[in-house]
Amino acid sequence: MNIPTIHPRTTPTADVALLVGRIALGVTMVAHGLQKLDQGGLGGTAEGFEAMGIPAAGAAALFAISIEVGGGVLILLGALTPVVGVLWAANMAGAWWYVHRDAFFAGEGGYELVMVLGALGLVLAGTGPGRLSVDALLTRRRTSEREQELVSA
Repeated sequence: MNIPTIHPRTTPTADVALLVGRIALGVTMVAHGLQKLDQGGLGGTAEGFEAMGIPAAGAAALFAISIEVGGGVLILLGALTPVVGVLWAANMAGAWWYVHRDAFFAGEGGYELVMVLGALGLVLAGTGPGRLSVDALLTRRRTSEREQELVSA
């Protein structure tokens, strides 16, 4: 009997590269979120966002801090990676539009950093986190359970 299986789409080298990318992005995300919490918390961040002309500043601040801290931890673990990657890219698109679009270089307040960070979020959303991740572990378990069901049937 042929049992359909899901084969990994990545190589060991790609898995390590995705892990390194997740670590770099996750640490950066968490650091930025903790910085916001340390420098005024949710209220201070909302006030800063309002001063920059960001609409719904309170909701935007809550979203930014949540995706940076919570999403950063999820990216580090490789959990819910496609969803978090897209939400992170949306966060960076907002940062570009409302804060950084008038210059390119980060040292001049430009968008180069948010562009790279947002692009990395989209890369991870598109490729997945690799086999060294919670997402891959859960997928392997579900695949194994399905294979067992087929064998038992």
